[in-house]
Amino acid sequence: MNPFPKKVLVTGGVGFIGSHIVDTLLLRGCSVSIVDIGERTDTRNEKASYYHVDISDRASLEGVFKKEKPEAIIHAGALARIQPSFKDPERYFMVNALGTANILSLSKKYSVKRVIYSASSSAYGDQEMPLQEHMAVATQAYHPYGSTKRMGEMLMRDMGIATGGPETVCLRYFNVYGPRQTTEADGPYATVIGIFFEQSSRNAPLTVVPDGHQRRDFTYVSDVVEANLQALVSPHVGRGEIINVGFGNSNSIWDVVRFVYKLDGSIIPDEMIKKGYATYAPERRGEARETLAHTALAEKLLGWKPRVSFEEGIERTREFYRKQGWNV
Repeated sequence: MNPFPKKVLVTGGVGFIGSHIVDTLLLRGCSVSIVDIGERTDTRNEKASYYHVDISDRASLEGVFKKEKPEAIIHAGALARIQPSFKDPERYFMVNALGTANILSLSKKYSVKRVIYSASSSAYGDQEMPLQEHMAVATQAYHPYGSTKRMGEMLMRDMGIATGGPETVCLRYFNVYGPRQTTEADGPYATVIGIFFEQSSRNAPLTVVPDGHQRRDFTYVSDVVEANLQALVSPHVGRGEIINVGFGNSNSIWDVVRFVYKLDGSIIPDEMIKKGYATYAPERRGEARETLAHTALAEKLLGWKPRVSFEEGIERTREFYRKQGWNV
């Protein structure tokens, strides 16, 4: 017997993470509908119903609910990335906060049982490692992106089951990477691993934001997908819980350079600069120095553990780009 809901709506289902979630839900026998304003066609699964709808447009969004009548929603749709949010905070608020409120309001109206929210580790800011869910976080983050994603978490609690709405779960992602991630083609603030592979395919030096010793908990996309699926069916969640989804280990940006170029672990940053493997780029504001997830709660409530190591994930990603014709 299939434990998953029969009908699942995925917002952001054409995006990097959302498209992987859609593919896996379909493989698990679910009927899937997508709401997205993305223009990519290479990531759109034709077996899912697709609606080009902005989640901040309540009237258009309600049309999808009326037609599809989803039993559950994975809400992965959002305006992502920190730097662009400084330039257009109003738009980030409309999509990430108001759009999430629309999802929850309509979920209550149309009797959706559970909503899974793609939250962000950026809510933590700079704190002592490892980052744990019980840590106090500011309502306002260091940037509009983080603040609006934090608003989404609060909406999941306040418009969820406690006020007659759907069951809700918030998954705080840590630096997700893998096939279909954003690259330089998606703009200057795409994901670092996607940018690095694209630069290496052109034999260009990898652009390291000073000083490259920042550390990130990189989490492979298939692990994130599995966390979402477990959150759909777990009997232990539903009241707006916030749960870390990370690997539980961190790597520096210099580690990423070494893995992408398959360099010996002993080579130091100065040598990588001198030999043309990397070059420095201007510093970006609003970014934490380090991220590292404590993942015990995910195991307790979801029965979830990350499976793909950073080294294995990098090689899977490399193979994906090679199949696209990249020289990596």
